[in-house]
Amino acid sequence: MPAQCPTASAPGRAYGGGLVLFALASAACGLAPGLGALVAARLVQGGAAALMMPASLALVRQGFPDQAKRARAIAVWTVGGAVAVAAGPVLGGTLTASVGWQWIFFVNLPAGLLALALLTRVPAPPAARATGHGRADHGRRRDGSTDVRSDRGRREGRRSAARGGITAVAVVAAGLFLATQARGAHPMLPLPLFRSRVVAVSLVVGFMLNAAYYGGVFVFSLYLQQQRGQSALHAGMLFIPMTALVAVVNLASAKLAARFGPRVPMVAGQLVGAAGSLALLTVSLHTHVGTVAALMVPVDLGGALAVPALTALLLDAVPADRAGTASAVLNTARQVGGAIAVAVFGALLAGADTFLSGMRWSMLLAVAGLLLTAGAAATLPRAGLRPTEP
Repeated sequence: MPAQCPTASAPGRAYGGGLVLFALASAACGLAPGLGALVAARLVQGGAAALMMPASLALVRQGFPDQAKRARAIAVWTVGGAVAVAAGPVLGGTLTASVGWQWIFFVNLPAGLLALALLTRVPAPPAARATGHGRADHGRRRDGSTDVRSDRGRREGRRSAARGGITAVAVVAAGLFLATQARGAHPMLPLPLFRSRVVAVSLVVGFMLNAAYYGGVFVFSLYLQQQRGQSALHAGMLFIPMTALVAVVNLASAKLAARFGPRVPMVAGQLVGAAGSLALLTVSLHTHVGTVAALMVPVDLGGALAVPALTALLLDAVPADRAGTASAVLNTARQVGGAIAVAVFGALLAGADTFLSGMRWSMLLAVAGLLLTAGAAATLPRAGLRPTEP
């Protein structure tokens, strides 16, 4: 491959390969003859997206060595996700109603071709990055009629046993993974990375921001549909206001970080999110749904203010050759935060005497978590730390 080609770098190859795989999987989704094939294609699509996300941030780190320019580039990168979140439900509903649900996936094909064409125009990095780090991300290896109550009890027992077994497997698998990473010559996840306070705090903040956001969306989706009788479409439209200003706030975050350092928008964003979650405690069965939609806005704006700053801070704190690994870990932490919040908030809803009680306990948990991580972010240096070898 020619030296000037951007895909000669590890992030470029990962992003390009993930993009091609994502487009092919999207085509398979649209052409799926049945539910099983659709689920399988979606699984491949998700794997391709998981490859692209950290690689895209690594390309940003590679293309913008200047810290201030990189912060602005990350803000623009975040805007792309924000616009997708806002436009996705509207575009998806329009395509489904007009030409069919398959076009939700087919529309990814021209977008993928455009992204590949743009990738070829990305400037190539210096041969060895002029830092002495000529290696790729450390994550890349080089080798290769009965009693109804009794029957119900037995079913619940089997379910509990299954849940316990799954949890045990997860714990053992996590332990084995950490052991192999600690001893391997080319670990996929270099554990010394977590010795950096900036890295550790950034991951915890990312975890909690997603937990508050996706946990809140989950709870209030149920509230609007189950407690207020809204249709799925109407409930989805009520979430549009909370995403409408995200792109603007993403860009404002970069400007705040440039002037005051990344710590300020990180802490401010979490406090805004906590205030939003606290305000949602006032929601009752008689609150106007428009008011509910307005009260959810600060939760998303808090994340929009904090995420660009924490992402830039994380990438600044690691060597360039570990940018892909660091961004992948951040993405994982954020996704795990959202998944755990949905599980925990769902358990609170199921275990509470009333839906509103479970909803309020969920929001209180989100407030407490955001305040704790805001305190952790406040302890970071004003301008972060220079990249060091963890």
